[in-house]
Amino acid sequence: MRIAFFSPLPPARSGIADYSATLLEHLQHLAQVTSFAEASPGFDPSGFDALLYHIGNNGHHAFVYETALRHPGVVVMHESNLHHLIADLTIRRGDWDAYLREAEYSGGPEALAFARRVQALEAGPDYEGVAMTRRLLESAKALIVHSNFMVEEMRRAGFTGPVTRIPHGAWIPRVDRQGYRHRLGLEETIPLVGLFGFLKPYKRIAESLRAFRRVVRLEPRARMILVGEEHPDFPLRSLIRTLGLSANVRVIGFTPIEDFTGYMGACDIVLNLRYPTVGESSGSLLRALGLGKAVLVSEVGSFQEFPDEICLKVPVDAAEEDLIFEYLNLLVSRPDVAREMGARARAWVEKECNWDLVARRYVEVLGGAQPCPAHPEAAAMPAAVYLPAPEEVTQWASDDESRSYVEAHKTRLEKTLEIIPPGDPGDRILEMGAYLQITPALKSRLGYGEVRGCYYGPQGMVDQRTVVSEAGERFDCDIDLFDAEKDRFPYADQCFSTVLCCELIEHLSTDPMHLMCEVNRILKPGGHFVLTTPNIAGLRGAAAILQGYHPGFFHAYLRPSDGGAVDARHNREYAPREIHQLLENSGFSVTLLDTGPFLEEPRPEYGWVVHLLERYQLPSHLRGDGIYAVGRKTGAVRERYPSWLYS
Repeated sequence: MRIAFFSPLPPARSGIADYSATLLEHLQHLAQVTSFAEASPGFDPSGFDALLYHIGNNGHHAFVYETALRHPGVVVMHESNLHHLIADLTIRRGDWDAYLREAEYSGGPEALAFARRVQALEAGPDYEGVAMTRRLLESAKALIVHSNFMVEEMRRAGFTGPVTRIPHGAWIPRVDRQGYRHRLGLEETIPLVGLFGFLKPYKRIAESLRAFRRVVRLEPRARMILVGEEHPDFPLRSLIRTLGLSANVRVIGFTPIEDFTGYMGACDIVLNLRYPTVGESSGSLLRALGLGKAVLVSEVGSFQEFPDEICLKVPVDAAEEDLIFEYLNLLVSRPDVAREMGARARAWVEKECNWDLVARRYVEVLGGAQPCPAHPEAAAMPAAVYLPAPEEVTQWASDDESRSYVEAHKTRLEKTLEIIPPGDPGDRILEMGAYLQITPALKSRLGYGEVRGCYYGPQGMVDQRTVVSEAGERFDCDIDLFDAEKDRFPYADQCFSTVLCCELIEHLSTDPMHLMCEVNRILKPGGHFVLTTPNIAGLRGAAAILQGYHPGFFHAYLRPSDGGAVDARHNREYAPREIHQLLENSGFSVTLLDTGPFLEEPRPEYGWVVHLLERYQLPSHLRGDGIYAVGRKTGAVRERYPSWLYS
């Protein structure tokens, strides 16, 4: 499918530019997308299957609006009022006649009369009244919006064509919280409140500052930062001085997106208040939720639709300032409440607003995909999950050495079997690095029709292996030999439903993405990749490095055997977030990422490490010794040599 994508893009100082840049990254894996970030006078729509226009209420969108009128297509209405945009297209260009025509066309004689007063400099443009959307809505073939509120707004504006709600995508950024707090000169326990984006009065800044002044009287250490471009007509710094907050409030101003996100990550609480609203969604709000922050929003417009358990809602009425104070006081005095709310927020946006889901919905609306489920991650894993009996992983050990290994790794093997999606007689499954410990259960208990194994060795050779259980049950399996970092896997494209890669990737020394690319190739669309590996970032590893030792599980060199053979040592151990990145780089959506025990051995007390992580608000989850991940194939490999893995 060929899509023409019209939108401002960075470095334009526009939230929609940032939104569109991220959406493009995900759309490009699902369709052929050509982006247009400026006027294209010679544009020919005949070379495209769909035209997509992102419209916002400022001059950055002038070329998008004009192209959408010349070549109608699907319009993404990011807000319900375009008066600023039309004023930019007319008044700023010195074309008052065009402004008067648009006002009359959109609002009739009353709007025209008011527009004449604007022309006479007796009033300012009616930015909150006449929406100036009629002409665009009459030409659009279909609309995309981000909220039910906007669906209703478009219907009230007279649009009768198809309107689809696609949630605003949420960024799940990773930031150095303590690094940015150090930059601000704040130690880890000082409460920090942040307000982000274009610093306009309608973001309830005056009300927020007055409420924060009351918080400071109770907690003098509390601090606030305001990050974003200052509005020229709003005396922000003067207001801060008048309220006596100069020692507690800092205006940082406009920053690059990396610093914008970093400062947000440094905060404990984020304010995203606004009134009035024209149905806009907020990229800053979605970033704050994705960062797991406690957030206050105004109970207006689309913001009313967020679940109550992930944010605190402030009605815009006579009690607004009092309620802002009460909420801030609660979150400052009870940081545990703020952290719990933030954790719920992050979990919600990961499920409901992930960019893969958003991009698939766009392609569906534009006509290039079958309807996808509302929550594809929920449909990605079969409803039935196999829970192995304890003897499942011990009954196939055929000698003392095998039994000793299985006993030491029994917990890991049992958990691995738990996360493998069950199959049926028509499904094929491949176990990489197969030792035939859990391999028989893939057929006898998980139901796969064909089980194949592979191992390191000369390409083209096949070992026929047989094991017999304690009960006398026989299992035969062919083991293909090849080098998983160099050789093309000896399987056809899209021939497996599931591939297992258990305790293998940490042994690779040169090119792990070769393995990932080949696994993507041999998996069916929607097929699953199960990956397990030691966790270098677990509590054990954190404790080791803090005490001056190597954090790796098996970092020691291995002595050769009497015959001179040397087993493959661990070359690189991974952290959970790296496994998440690895799967996404390789064309998979992550349906499971968990950690747990790795070896059956006594564990020292790591409570002091947990305490340290919690004090500095560093993540204390995903700290088990072993990583257990499942990815679902959603497309082609996205990045052959990701920069975090290859220099």
